[in-house]
Amino acid sequence: MNHTAAPDTLPGRRTSGDTLTWLPTTIGRRLRVFAWLSFIAEVLIIGTGGAVRLTGSGLGCSEWPLCTPESLVPILEVQGVHGAIEFGNRVMTGVVGLLALAVLMLTLHVISGRRLVVRAVWFALGGIVAGIAVYVAASALDLPSAALMSAVLLLAVLVGAADSLRQTTRRRDLAVLAWVVLVGVMAQAVVGGFAVISSLNPFIVGFHYTVSLLLVCVTALFLVRLGAEPGPRAAAVPLWFSITAHVTGLALALTIIFGVLTTGSGPHSGDGEILRQGFDASILAHVHSWPGYVLAALVLILAVSAWALRLPPRRWTLVLILAILVQVGVGVLQARTGLPPVLIGIHMVLAALSAATYTVLVTKLKKPVG
Repeated sequence: MNHTAAPDTLPGRRTSGDTLTWLPTTIGRRLRVFAWLSFIAEVLIIGTGGAVRLTGSGLGCSEWPLCTPESLVPILEVQGVHGAIEFGNRVMTGVVGLLALAVLMLTLHVISGRRLVVRAVWFALGGIVAGIAVYVAASALDLPSAALMSAVLLLAVLVGAADSLRQTTRRRDLAVLAWVVLVGVMAQAVVGGFAVISSLNPFIVGFHYTVSLLLVCVTALFLVRLGAEPGPRAAAVPLWFSITAHVTGLALALTIIFGVLTTGSGPHSGDGEILRQGFDASILAHVHSWPGYVLAALVLILAVSAWALRLPPRRWTLVLILAILVQVGVGVLQARTGLPPVLIGIHMVLAALSAATYTVLVTKLKKPVG
């Protein structure tokens, strides 16, 4: 992701009293490093989440947010390696959340100095206090205290995001993306809790994966926007090319959706005691491949056209071709070798990287005006 066009400073001057001296005031190395770490973490958590499912560890921690009714962490003598794998994914969620928070705070300080940072901190503290109060009250009334507390915390973040974006006048694109990632991570924790409580309902688990994939795309887009000039943009490609690119996105989305349904109907349910019913996995596997082959053909058309006409997205079409070809190869191999867990996990991660690559490609369809 090219950052050479990035403005290292934003318009407007701030006095020292408007800033927190340990936070940056320009789009520089620190923000870029944390943005890359956030992107990498979002990819890795798809891998750890896949490991939970593919090793049958989905109920390794039977409770949420605790691991057991008595313990936050797994008891290895009781839950064994499955508890450790499931708890490891929960720890990774914390890492992803902290990185998303760091990117948000750095972004807000670059945009406005301490003003938006301080307001965001106050909303966070208010949400924590309210969450604790709700937890205590719900526990006393024998209500689902953890779920209610999580809902209050998520609501506080949403209100804080709305307040922050209402006052953002510069680089609002970066602020929106940073807030989306943080809200998404917090919502994912709640969805993960529902997946455990529902005994790994395949639709909830599939939704959980899909949101993780979308967060990979958002963090990739944030990296692109860090290196882009702000302001209005105009088409950089012919209309037919843009339409073809968006049809390609539809084919990619259908491929991923049917892939999620196929995995949810297959043998890797997330726990050895849970059997999937309803969809025929063997039929879905074929249906999943159809938009995949259409996708490969469309990407090839985009690549040939982009290089023949020397269009801006041409380099990213090659990256997308490589990602799709590897995906197709892994998909065919796993189908012919009895769906080994390792290959399914690789397939899941590659799907997210393919979607992120497509996201970057779409940003190249337009260019700054002037």
